[in-house]
Amino acid sequence: MHVPHLLRILAVTAVGAVLCLAATGCGAFDRAFGKQEAVVQFQPNTPASAMLKARAACSHLAGAHAEPIPKHVLPVDLPDDIRYEVSSASDAQLARLQQCLERFPSVVGIEFSSPSGD
Repeated sequence: MHVPHLLRILAVTAVGAVLCLAATGCGAFDRAFGKQEAVVQFQPNTPASAMLKARAACSHLAGAHAEPIPKHVLPVDLPDDIRYEVSSASDAQLARLQQCLERFPSVVGIEFSSPSGD
């Protein structure tokens, strides 16, 4: 795992812990920050088959659940990224997901964020 990504994950975790302690209860924290996803970006013009192969290869990892592809989307019309729901993943599980995905030359980046973009 690259050091900047690890530092970012640790910073988010620390901020979350402080906010949780400052709140009257952790319920507000869970509602505000409870869902996190990993957005995997690919090189331009990556074939859908390569994206699906990477998605399938890393979907078995604990803590990372590939988000479903809408049924109305044909494989040739896939978006430019794939997404994993990683809300319950530990730092070690996030690192394993990143290592798995980085084996694919078409993967150019992985961003961990909430679905709202935070």
